[in-house]
Amino acid sequence: MTQDVQFSAEANPFAAAEQVCSTLGTLTDALFDEHTSRHPAASLSALRSAGHPAAEALFGLPLAPNGPVHAALDRLGTVITAGTARPGTGAPVADRVTTALHNRYGGGAVRGAIADRGTTSAALFQLPVTGEFADAKLRPPFAPALAALAAGQQTRQPVELATGAGAEVRLVVPPGFHPLTSPGGPAGVSARTVPALPDDGDGTDRATAAAAAELTGHLAEVAEELFSATGPEPRRDFAVISATLTDLVQDAGVCYAGLCALELDGRASDAALVVSLARHPLPITALATELATVRRHAEVWTVLLPAGPAAVLVEGRTVPVPGPLAADGQRRWVVTSVVQAFVPLPDGGTVLCAQLSTARPEDWELYTEAFAELLKSIQFGWDGTPAGAAPAPVAPAVPASPPAAPTAPPTAAPTVEQSVEESAEKPVHLRGTPVRIPPADFNPFAPVAEEPTAEVAATAAAADDERPKGTPVMIPPPDFDPFGMMGFSNEPTAEPAAQPVGSAAAPDPFGTTIASEQKADPFGTTVAAQGPAVPPPPPAPPTIPAQTEPTADTPAQDEASGPGKGTPVMIPPPDFDPFGMMGFSNEPTAEPEAEAEADAAPEHRPFG
Repeated sequence: MTQDVQFSAEANPFAAAEQVCSTLGTLTDALFDEHTSRHPAASLSALRSAGHPAAEALFGLPLAPNGPVHAALDRLGTVITAGTARPGTGAPVADRVTTALHNRYGGGAVRGAIADRGTTSAALFQLPVTGEFADAKLRPPFAPALAALAAGQQTRQPVELATGAGAEVRLVVPPGFHPLTSPGGPAGVSARTVPALPDDGDGTDRATAAAAAELTGHLAEVAEELFSATGPEPRRDFAVISATLTDLVQDAGVCYAGLCALELDGRASDAALVVSLARHPLPITALATELATVRRHAEVWTVLLPAGPAAVLVEGRTVPVPGPLAADGQRRWVVTSVVQAFVPLPDGGTVLCAQLSTARPEDWELYTEAFAELLKSIQFGWDGTPAGAAPAPVAPAVPASPPAAPTAPPTAAPTVEQSVEESAEKPVHLRGTPVRIPPADFNPFAPVAEEPTAEVAATAAAADDERPKGTPVMIPPPDFDPFGMMGFSNEPTAEPAAQPVGSAAAPDPFGTTIASEQKADPFGTTVAAQGPAVPPPPPAPPTIPAQTEPTADTPAQDEASGPGKGTPVMIPPPDFDPFGMMGFSNEPTAEPEAEAEADAAPEHRPFG
């Protein structure tokens, strides 16, 4: 993958913020010199936010809850807050701020460049710049302070916010950084304390004019701090060039952009810090995999912060210094070391991106320690609404009649009762034939009703109010094994092998043989027809003689009188439970001792 694709906005939603970070690195290299006022290096690491009373409750601080603002707190650092609920009006203010700073410092050519048509813009200085990845040999090491973030630690729960507040993040930037973003954020984002200025007749609304006035005073103050030992020209150059980047910073979703100027062991050291929000729906594991795949020159770790999981990337970048900014007017390249962290917000669609770059590899551990403390200070607030979630849809009213032509069949399998009533119209997804289980008071030996139960079930869909007693079930198909119910599979089984001629059929557990033309009974005992058809049962129940134990004195049947009539069956004992199927054994019963020949003529019918 080429560098242009890697850092393009289409392939990388964080490309704009990375461009801002590279541009700030260019400013430090071109504008900072030996006359720049610098803080001692100890100021970057002297304070630890964990020792401050408000360190664990940043959401209790009186900051504006509706936009990216930052405020410096004594003995803690600069507390930054940014949210997703109100992105601001997006009104550009760069031209207004640049003109105001020009007038403040008395005009003149900024950095020797003549303004085009009287307007000073970022393009005049060939800004912004885009960093390109450096050779893998120039990649900085994964510092111990960053590696320590991979150790397990306790995480904080997001602070519960009011409905409509979206997702919000707060963190602490250590002392030593000079912010180039306004404390009140862009126009229309936060409630400002700056009074609204009167309308100057150019159509600018009061909120935008107030935001521009606030940023003008802030950049002038930062320029005074950084170049207090020099004349007005370096202050003007720094303030005006920073003002030309205002719209770029705002469009990139940056909520904080700052520069660090330190003095360490008698030498100068610089760094740039950018904190932004971007839309990215991937979870942290997928995001880390994507980063490791796309940026093969970088080293990517997955760490666990107090705010939750995050991906940390370390890489080297080469940043150009345009000729209009360089002191000698010659374009050159600077190799910077970059650490970048991606922390997903609890709304599931927004990612906090914090990145720090420095052109001083000898001070890498110093800056990574401060960056690790910044990541530990991150705290989230959330109103419980996922990113991009729409309001709950209102359930539509049920139509009086179904549509004439449904677009698709129902995906869920119909209930058994629906199968009984609508089997002619809707396909039945269950195998078998719908019938009804007899009630508890059903007598299998009682006279058969005039209408068979199967016919009653078939006519149950008619428009009558009377329904047969019982529970709708599905009669098993012919290949169903009633004795293997625990291992029954709903998948169709293979056809059974043909039974050899003359082999005995499986015994009937109920001792009754049902003809093929007879309706299926509710016990699932329908077997293949054997012998002549059985006539319909009599209207009255037969008298069943009591069973007697066979004895040796029982005279054998007279062979001269011919074979006995009927088919020998096994009559169930008095304590037989026809509904106790689970305890029934599938083992065949013993053949009766006096079994007649298969082709014998019937002599009598035990059931009349």
